[in-house]
Amino acid sequence: MSHEFSKPVFRPSGTFDRLFSSEDPAEVSRAAHSTATTLLARVRDEEDPAVVERLISFTDSHGIDDIAQLWARSPAKSLPGSLWRLYLVQLSIHDDPRTASLLYERGHRELRTTDPLVAGARTPVAPDELVALIDTILRGAFTGDFALALDRAAAFCRVQASGATHLADDYETTEPDRATAFTTRALRLSSFADDLAVAARMWRRDELI
Repeated sequence: MSHEFSKPVFRPSGTFDRLFSSEDPAEVSRAAHSTATTLLARVRDEEDPAVVERLISFTDSHGIDDIAQLWARSPAKSLPGSLWRLYLVQLSIHDDPRTASLLYERGHRELRTTDPLVAGARTPVAPDELVALIDTILRGAFTGDFALALDRAAAFCRVQASGATHLADDYETTEPDRATAFTTRALRLSSFADDLAVAARMWRRDELI
């Protein structure tokens, strides 16, 4: 194996052409689970801060396509499926931190749960602070308690989903298209929250593979 691939970094999508060209679901599944398991194990074993930071900033530098090719078709309640959702949540915040901040603020005001505390953002929260928070959660997945990182991400999604739902209600009569967009976002975030919460419980039982 070349030195380039001895470190726990994502390989360029071209490297996986052979694996994915046949579109064999079993082969795709094996590749997804193998890369997720190997990546997480190597990062934790080597404890190299530079590698962790490359993983945290991967989508900023390379986009989401490579990760999607690896993990997007994985079951939600699996290790690659969980990592895929963590990266999608991070990307949504990085792409539009102002809207994310607006959703978080509104959700924090409306929710009567401990989710804001679990997620870890104080309010009011500036867009750059929310970016830092989601990066911290992703970093925790690679270096800390993986189940806790999933729980924090799930709580984060529930806060944002609440904000999106209430904003959809606000715009329903005046801007129906915008209301629909917020409703769609709320449903997606709620689904992610459920998936990540289940994955956290599975990880604690050594069942997340």
